[in-house]
Amino acid sequence: MMKYLITVALSTLFVGCSDYLELKPDQKMVIPETLEDCELLLNDYPTMNSGFPIMGEVSADNYYLTATSWQSVSLIDERNGYIWSDEMVTTATPWQTSYKAIYQSNQVLDVLENLRTKPADLTHFNELKGAALFFRAFAFHQLLTNYAMNYSVTNASSMPGIPLRLKPEVDDVVKRASLTDSYAQVIADFKSAASLLPADGALKARPYREAAYGGLARTYLDMGMYEQAYLYADSALHVRADLLDYNSLNANASLPIARFNMEVLFHAITSTSYALAQGAAKIDSNLYRAYEQNDLRKKVFFKANTGANAGTYAFKGSYNNTTSGMFVGLTTAEMYLIRAESAARLGKIAAALTDLNHLMKSRWLTGLYTDFYSVDKNTIIAKILAERRKELLFRGLRWPDLKRLNIDERYKIQLKRIVDGKEYLLEPNSLKYALLIPQDAIDEGKLEQNKR
Repeated sequence: MMKYLITVALSTLFVGCSDYLELKPDQKMVIPETLEDCELLLNDYPTMNSGFPIMGEVSADNYYLTATSWQSVSLIDERNGYIWSDEMVTTATPWQTSYKAIYQSNQVLDVLENLRTKPADLTHFNELKGAALFFRAFAFHQLLTNYAMNYSVTNASSMPGIPLRLKPEVDDVVKRASLTDSYAQVIADFKSAASLLPADGALKARPYREAAYGGLARTYLDMGMYEQAYLYADSALHVRADLLDYNSLNANASLPIARFNMEVLFHAITSTSYALAQGAAKIDSNLYRAYEQNDLRKKVFFKANTGANAGTYAFKGSYNNTTSGMFVGLTTAEMYLIRAESAARLGKIAAALTDLNHLMKSRWLTGLYTDFYSVDKNTIIAKILAERRKELLFRGLRWPDLKRLNIDERYKIQLKRIVDGKEYLLEPNSLKYALLIPQDAIDEGKLEQNKR
């Protein structure tokens, strides 16, 4: 079986249509054997922290494209994704890069399992194992939020999830696991990672215990398991609870939010998108108007377009501090919102309001925010969901949020696009919420395609 650390060849792994199934060793490859080898694999930022799927966000409703911008998008898959077309997906890169991170995580786990001598530094060993498990869980979850339907206890066991590659043998045929088993693996990996990782580390691109707690909180929220989501968001915030004061940011800057800032629990980004480029994507007008005048996010997140696009707005609030590669990592702000929503759904009204108002104070002009108050559970949930959308836009979270909220009659919505006068609709709970898997992956892996 093939268990190789790629050195010079690393940059070409998984690039071709079937490379991830036909990887062949050559003279430029060496077998990883030491903790230092594992450290190098996990510190490979381009592989472990970037290139995650972006098509869910392309398909979501935070923005729109003019007909001219849509026609100018050079990648046909993105044009099709924008209008929820059933045309097959020809670009396999986001699928491949996610499985490349999984493969490399599995390499590390395999090396650690087969060390010839007991490591002298058990703490370092545990941290490496925990990090590998975290990276694998994170990549699995990113794939699930794009390529699978929403988790539901009633039918998850019969719904297709993703291929769960748990070994570094890339030539093994691995079929899609059920949605139940897929989420169970994500949870198991995150939990194991949390038990092994140290807390409150300094490197934002490497996971620590609070990031594993955050991954669990995000996953359980997707699953509608609010007690667990509350518990793990709370655990993450007990380790790190820092929030940026948006009053301290230069709202007029082209990119006001620093990369690796104090809110980041774990840094990860997607591949680049043409459709979501700052010059193309126009912020949904209703979403922009939802920000009140003294809400600093209105200036920190958006810039006014000029010329022919005057009166529209572009996004500039990336936590990656760039206009390419959307931030999909974990932050303390997300944890506050998960804990607040979960608390409200569990009837912990005071706790929900405390978290919501604490976050909002850091986003508004100093002294001008008035605490939100209600005793009605549904009113509080609706307010938290509205703030969640305004806080976490272009983070890879709107697509899974739409999926999970569509199963509730109170929150389900129909999405609509208009391109060249033609209207396209996406109905709540449509099978199209499980994006089509790239055709190369279907053909090479003999996988079941998502139904339409």
